[in-house]
Amino acid sequence: MPAGTIAETTQLLTFKLGDEVYALDISKVREVLDFTSATKVPRTPDYMRGVINLRGSVVPVVDLRLKFGMSLPERAVNTCVIITEVVIDGDTLVLGALADSVQEVLDLEPESISPPPRIGATLRTEFIQGMGRQGEQFLIILDIDKVFSSGELASVGCRTEVIRMSGPKDP
Repeated sequence: MPAGTIAETTQLLTFKLGDEVYALDISKVREVLDFTSATKVPRTPDYMRGVINLRGSVVPVVDLRLKFGMSLPERAVNTCVIITEVVIDGDTLVLGALADSVQEVLDLEPESISPPPRIGATLRTEFIQGMGRQGEQFLIILDIDKVFSSGELASVGCRTEVIRMSGPKDP
């Protein structure tokens, strides 16, 4: 969904990281779960919070605040895990993205979405599909497929056969 080629209304799930509002294309979201705990995997980066059991499948959970270089807040009652489908090197993987809170699902018209800024963003702009406007509020629309590289996922022990859409392989 590159911002310059959006020709129809886009449905987005909005969520907060700190004081900023971010959004994901709703087609990339499977569900939203309350965050209780994750099993930490040794020798993984700080942003890799661990893994959770999602109906028998092992799903890695990544803290987007830490991934984007933000400070780590205390876990709050609204802290949640957005279960997303990420396409890496042609494989569809299931990942959990830890967020401070989920806001709403909204529809944005193409004229409400601008290309990502060229300078001055706190994120590397290749992660950003566009900047949405809802009234006076800006939304940072993430391209979740570009937030992670296959090398990063391999370095944290994510094996595609474990978290592939079809679930775990038979032993």
